[in-house]
Amino acid sequence: MAYTREDIIRIVEEEEIEFIRMQFTDIFGQLKNVAITASQIEKAVNNQIMFDGSSIEGFTRINESDQCLYPDLSSFAILPWRPAQGKVARLICDVYNHDGTPFVGDPRGVLRRVIQRAEAMGFDTFNIGPELEFFLFETDSQGRPTTQTRDKAGYFDLGPVDHGEATRREICMNLEQMGFEIEASHHECAVGQHEIDFKYTDAMDGADKIMTFRMAVKTLAQKNGLHATFMPKPVFGVAGSGMHLNMSLFKDGRNVFFDEGGEKKLSPLAYSFIAGLLAHVEGFTALTNPLVNSYKRLGAGHEAPRHCAWSASNRSALIRIPAVRGQTTRVELRSPDPACNPYLAVAACLAAGLDGIAQGLTPPPEIPEDIYAMDEATRTAHNISSLPATLDDALDAMERDPLIMEVLGEHVARHYIEGKRKEWAEYQARVSGWELEKYLVTY
Repeated sequence: MAYTREDIIRIVEEEEIEFIRMQFTDIFGQLKNVAITASQIEKAVNNQIMFDGSSIEGFTRINESDQCLYPDLSSFAILPWRPAQGKVARLICDVYNHDGTPFVGDPRGVLRRVIQRAEAMGFDTFNIGPELEFFLFETDSQGRPTTQTRDKAGYFDLGPVDHGEATRREICMNLEQMGFEIEASHHECAVGQHEIDFKYTDAMDGADKIMTFRMAVKTLAQKNGLHATFMPKPVFGVAGSGMHLNMSLFKDGRNVFFDEGGEKKLSPLAYSFIAGLLAHVEGFTALTNPLVNSYKRLGAGHEAPRHCAWSASNRSALIRIPAVRGQTTRVELRSPDPACNPYLAVAACLAAGLDGIAQGLTPPPEIPEDIYAMDEATRTAHNISSLPATLDDALDAMERDPLIMEVLGEHVARHYIEGKRKEWAEYQARVSGWELEKYLVTY
């Protein structure tokens, strides 16, 4: 919704809002905020709220730490789960330097630059429709999260076997109050696992909505005595959580992926976009799958989308083209997980697809067969490669991809890689429970 500064000042007064959360995202996808009282709202909407950027990992050094929050006025929303008395609202912000220039380390800025690249190529809108999965777990007597669940439900089951159904319903209702259009909500295949899908929207709004979605799910689960996690693979032996990303590109209000006379009713631009994704997917996997744990979801088993191929129907391929055509024709990338920084992940996907279009790339032949059922020799014969096997491998691949490094910019790329290398090194050094079980007695 389009708000003016005057609209927001008036609503804060009329609704008796007491606090406003000025939200922004760090380069690792963590939501941050500066909370202000209602008395400061005029300063806020005039870009006068400052914070110490040196306190945020990957932002600025201590000698150049003053940064400003420029709110996106269209993001104004009252948080519906807060009490009627003492209402709290939020504004999603861009990060600027104190001299009025955009901060190069702001993930929203990274996405905005790629959107502008698409516009320069003549495309009006890049729409995304994310499908986020998550787990709802029990907490212990001290409120700490566990991986236990009393849920006995499976794919699309209903309560009472689905003990998370009431929380899932409450999440949907709260999100609708914040402007989401919820299209589907259901239990996923693993016990305790859920999915809520909301209607596609433009890339920036979609990335904002992913951040809001994760905040709402975690907050409302905690309110109901549960713990929500977007960790990709929290439980061994069951399916992990993904964030399938549906993408479509528009020019003059028309979906350019659709061609009535094209093969499979797809346009040459659609095929080039697919080819661009496949050409760069290894390079952006460290963004779409950012955790050490992400690669345990992408490992063998449970239909993990790890094989670099495309298909018009085959769900074992990395890229699938859903059956609908016309204005809703879309490309579905199945590898991302819900722990990613959505601004960086979406920026990388769009840049990869645009590169495919700019170069007129052609994708390899479609793979209609079940790739999971193929042996390694058969996959090799079909030239089907696999995604990086570890976060370390993915970071190597990212550093080798000039396009992805250029999209991130030197600042974000350097800090992101440094942070993730530290994460990998810590993981390598830790002694795991599996190692103790396997070796402590035997050796």
